[in-house]
Amino acid sequence: MKLALVLPLVLATSIGAARAEEADDIREATKAEADAFNARMYAGTPGDKAYACFVRRYDASHLARHPKQKVASMKLLISAEFDKEDKQLHNSFRLGFRYRQRAGDFRSAGSCNHVVFAKDGNEIRLGCGVDCEGGSIGVALAKDDKSAIMRLGRVRVWRNDKPDSEDEESLVAGSDDGIFRLDRTDTNECAALVTDREELAALRHK
Repeated sequence: MKLALVLPLVLATSIGAARAEEADDIREATKAEADAFNARMYAGTPGDKAYACFVRRYDASHLARHPKQKVASMKLLISAEFDKEDKQLHNSFRLGFRYRQRAGDFRSAGSCNHVVFAKDGNEIRLGCGVDCEGGSIGVALAKDDKSAIMRLGRVRVWRNDKPDSEDEESLVAGSDDGIFRLDRTDTNECAALVTDREELAALRHK
């Protein structure tokens, strides 16, 4: 997804009902900034392919403190792949989660670009969008790189067992579902989010 499309999505996701002029506080990351962020995200300089997996399973104590939270567990897989044609590293995301009071596994996925938030100390985030106006997420890293901070506005989702369903459904940020802190873990924890056999083999060898 091109930056021209990603920036408005990230703006809506990350600063909510901000004034239009605040869009000037978001800019595209330089190559040096993007490379530095990638090295943090993938725990080293990514090669042709790289993966980072972040997971959170909310316990009863957490859910009791956040009664309006809809999500019971979440997995986030961030991927990078080098395109030999345009000589660029392209990032994408896959999201899997379970609702607190609904059965079934739900998914979302899309492409990402690096953006910089000047008002937040030039924090670099991945601005990730779902095709066809399917909403977006923003992904930053904690200072120790051991967690991902995912900001949600609205993102289109689908049931894992009905990926081709035409029913429209979205996960929408609420008072307890706007920001998720997910812990870095082994990439095998996110293997269920990958359906392509070759990519699954690549992930498991990381």
